[in-house]
Amino acid sequence: MNPFRTLALLAAAALIVPAAAVATADRPAEEKTITLEGVHLCCGACVRAVDEAAKPIEGVTVTCDQDLGTVVMVSKDVKALQRTLDAITAAGYHGTPDSDLVIVKDDSGATDKPVETLTLTGLHNCCRGCAVAVQEALGEVEGIETIKAEPRSTTVTLSGKVIPLAAVEALNAAGFHVKVKND
Repeated sequence: MNPFRTLALLAAAALIVPAAAVATADRPAEEKTITLEGVHLCCGACVRAVDEAAKPIEGVTVTCDQDLGTVVMVSKDVKALQRTLDAITAAGYHGTPDSDLVIVKDDSGATDKPVETLTLTGLHNCCRGCAVAVQEALGEVEGIETIKAEPRSTTVTLSGKVIPLAAVEALNAAGFHVKVKND
């Protein structure tokens, strides 16, 4: 190749690359949409509680679909989306995100070691519909003999030969996020 042509190509590249970088930096960030599926939303109070949990996070729009059991989060800021998901789980809701941009943190503290009694906390349980859903989810877990889940209580107490991890996984699958209460 001609050395002058090579020099001309290098000079052109030196002008194009910085221009492309400036154009990319000036472009507004693209909105990201994350859908949480399988969230327990049995009533308007459940929907309002998700909205309230997400409200303090700036720059994120949250929309619940009670019929589908989904929560849609939209933002240009991935960190804000994660903070919103964290706030929703802290409010006692659980769902499966349709994107790897955010993760539901495993903060339950559950193990696979059987216990005679187990108290789970942080449960969203605003009404009879929630309490029934909790009891139905836990009723499928082997070894649980009694379930105490009263409406408007954020705890559920189990007895029998309870495997904490199995109880937490059953509640997660039903759309509830809980933590093991350590005495």
